[in-house]
Amino acid sequence: MKASDYLAEFLAAREVPAVFEMSGGMITHLLDSIGRLGRTRIVSVHHEQAAAFAADAAGRISGIPGVALATSGPGATNLLTGVGSCYFDSAPAVFITGQVNRHEQKGDRPIRQLGFQETDIVSMARPITKAAWQVCQVEDLPDALEKAFALAGGGRPGPVLLDLPMDIQRAQITSGDLKPMVAPAAPESAGRAGFLDELFRCVAAATRPLILVGGGIRSAGAAKLFRELLSVIRIPTVYSLMGVDVLPYGDPFRVGMIGSYGNRWANLAIGQSDLLIVLGSRLDIRQTGSDTANFKGRRTVFHVDCDEGELNNRLVGCHVLHEQLAPFLAGAIQEAKARNLPNQAGWMSEINQLRKKWPDTEELDSIQGVNPNSFLHELSRVSAPALGFVVDVGQHQMWAAQSLELHPRQRFLTSGGMGSMGFALPAAIGASHAANQAPMVVIAGDGGFQANIQELQTVVRDKLPLKIVVINNQCHGMVRQFQESYFEARYQSTLWGYSAPDFTRVAEAYGIPARSITDATETEDSLAWLWQNSPGPSLLQVMVDTHANAYPKIAFGRPMTEMEPFATPLEMEGT
Repeated sequence: MKASDYLAEFLAAREVPAVFEMSGGMITHLLDSIGRLGRTRIVSVHHEQAAAFAADAAGRISGIPGVALATSGPGATNLLTGVGSCYFDSAPAVFITGQVNRHEQKGDRPIRQLGFQETDIVSMARPITKAAWQVCQVEDLPDALEKAFALAGGGRPGPVLLDLPMDIQRAQITSGDLKPMVAPAAPESAGRAGFLDELFRCVAAATRPLILVGGGIRSAGAAKLFRELLSVIRIPTVYSLMGVDVLPYGDPFRVGMIGSYGNRWANLAIGQSDLLIVLGSRLDIRQTGSDTANFKGRRTVFHVDCDEGELNNRLVGCHVLHEQLAPFLAGAIQEAKARNLPNQAGWMSEINQLRKKWPDTEELDSIQGVNPNSFLHELSRVSAPALGFVVDVGQHQMWAAQSLELHPRQRFLTSGGMGSMGFALPAAIGASHAANQAPMVVIAGDGGFQANIQELQTVVRDKLPLKIVVINNQCHGMVRQFQESYFEARYQSTLWGYSAPDFTRVAEAYGIPARSITDATETEDSLAWLWQNSPGPSLLQVMVDTHANAYPKIAFGRPMTEMEPFATPLEMEGT
């Protein structure tokens, strides 16, 4: 068969629900083959960056590596931000780029380019992928595809890029039957037994233990296992930005988000804890603050991660175990059931008192108009039909992570490590397609929404049930807040020289019903309206005070328990 036909059959055998792409000359064979076979949906977006973000979210939702295609040259380079986002956030994805014919490639010639749009995408992608290579012989294609999917989903998940010259795509190939891939069982760490024994000995002795969960729980497909473990050990649990959806809002041991913009009570709980168990979190500066010595303090820290490089990295002196989280949690459940562990109800009661003293809805108690934290609580309560919330990057991202009330099955998807504005809308498209066009809530700021606003046409064309909320403060709010703190309120390019349209008029131009609110009294009626058009998309613009800040915020250089606006930074943030 033709090599592109083989690739189409391979994707179908791997049960890839959709591929995301923007057409170009060097992927026409691939598109033709996938379309003719008809077993994998082709979702045509309007910019390759959107295709990459869609593949990212599709991989996170389905557990099957998301797939995006792009043509050579600008198509391939436009993928790179989304490729990097997958890499930093451990999202399984395979990116397939078309390349010019092998005889049109410059090779070792001392020239910049031979074929039209010839670009060495492999070299560019290598630093932000688990692997990237060009298929140079057609007989290598089957092994290359097998290896790409195994790498993308195995170990710590991430992206793989395959570059396919056009003459390879149209060449003939001989191959055997294709079968669905079965992931090999993760081996047990040799040190697990001793690690668990020491861990539960410390748990039994602790008076204020905490668990910190990160995005690694979801990347490992281990959220259900973690919830089972928590039901046995009953330890209060905080989470990072990437771990927001590990526990539902109503879980009695769910504390809140920690970090730079964490819930104040959660950061205070970290400060009071005497034992910290870290599962699938890399403890980056946005979680710990810059003062890692204070974060570690005198407390005992246990850290489990599938990536050995993350252990004793920024935070040193920890008890560490290099192991996949799913088998570790399964072993921990069995060990915990055999132990008589203490009841932490008193400690949880102390944390709940902190929550009552420092509610998220009162961090901006003097704000005029719509309080974003209060609004997001209300949005959650009417959004039970949604599979999840896909959140862009900026102040609204922090307000959402602080205040959304997730149901047990709901997901929270955002761009964490890359922190790329423009993520939410295309990622919601990918998530919805990966879940058989399930409804998703998009939460974006006015700045980020404009970065990939063209994908409203994809939403309309595919009739996707996306409920889009644009938190419009008419500025780049997070950087404006930074300028307020460190540049004497000189708002260059965030407020001065920036503008945003009326998004209701933009949505209506695309044929999407839209409304706008400016006052909290309008919230209840407008949220009911947002979900009235359930089978299709709708957009709600929420006008927020331009000078509303995301609080609390760690005062940079201070311990994470000292947060703005009550504490001031000791130095300018470097991240």
